[in-house]
Amino acid sequence: MNTTDILYLLLTFSASLMITFVAMPWLLRLCRVRGLYDMPNERKVHQNKIPRLGGLLFAPAMVVGMAVSYLLMTILEPTTELPVFRLSTMILIAGLFLIYLIGILDDLLGLKASFKFLVQFAATLFMPLCGLYIDNFYGFCGLYEIPLWASYPLTVFVCLLIVNSINLIDGIDGLSSALSMIMLGVFAFVFAQLEVLSYTLLAVGLIGAVLAFFYFNMFGSVERGTKTFMGDTGSLVLGYAIAYLAIKYAMNNPAVLPYRPHALLFSFTLVLVPCFDLVRVAVGRLWIGSGIFSPDKSHLHHLCLAAGFSMRHSLLLIVGLQVALNVLNWFFYTHLQLSALSIVISDILCFAFFIFWLKWKAKLSSASS
Repeated sequence: MNTTDILYLLLTFSASLMITFVAMPWLLRLCRVRGLYDMPNERKVHQNKIPRLGGLLFAPAMVVGMAVSYLLMTILEPTTELPVFRLSTMILIAGLFLIYLIGILDDLLGLKASFKFLVQFAATLFMPLCGLYIDNFYGFCGLYEIPLWASYPLTVFVCLLIVNSINLIDGIDGLSSALSMIMLGVFAFVFAQLEVLSYTLLAVGLIGAVLAFFYFNMFGSVERGTKTFMGDTGSLVLGYAIAYLAIKYAMNNPAVLPYRPHALLFSFTLVLVPCFDLVRVAVGRLWIGSGIFSPDKSHLHHLCLAAGFSMRHSLLLIVGLQVALNVLNWFFYTHLQLSALSIVISDILCFAFFIFWLKWKAKLSSASS
């Protein structure tokens, strides 16, 4: 990327960061006045009522940050075509707005999980409608190009999986935001390497907003009223944006990105831990005959807490697992030249071992107490 592109990235990041940081105290005061709190219950780990609309600022801050850069672009490079005016981009923005809207309504009114899922399903349909779909397995299980009749439903399924995995792993302070910043940071890096500015700006704009939120979420004080949760609004927006970037990178479109045989494995690796956790929990609920939308305390962060780890240690443990698996996958692929199938199997085994270790520690912890 050239110096001008780096300027756009810094401007987008700074604008998004400052907007969120400056607007957050105002939003928290509004939550206190209106009584918009996330109340503690037997399933949640927090003990105090906490404002739950911190994620309300993610999408606006990202959009304004990108808009500032695009405005500067029209001045410095007046002949450049802005991607925001393309039909595919407008369709995608409509899907993001729908996700944003359902998140706000859920945080304000508390919607049924089944209804939220239907709206999420509708929003994910916008991805194949705007020409974004998984069209190649790059040799995974011997498969390469995928016909449209299979790629469209696969894309919707993957998008729903990522959106809900980011949403449901948001159970302890900093977890969803930390994992999301890692994913967005890596996507920003690879798209910058490929010199695709628009996707890099999207990732960097969200990082700025999430980083500002992370400060209030992790270091805010309940007594001073400076602590907040991102709520469904924030986690759904993050999940939708990450799903977009993951599918965009995995898509084989030589007109936009060069052929990358590792593309699907790379996207899978970045969302590995939250997606594995969601699949594990969903299968477990179906196995015991409970509803797939039934809330429980079987998620990864619940297991860490049951094993005796504090919230901060649980955060470090799960983030460490994500980073470790990412590094292992990179090593297996680049240095050992293992196949994608072998790497996925090794990921499943590592994740299963981690779960069994947590459950073993939880049994020891309960026995000693």
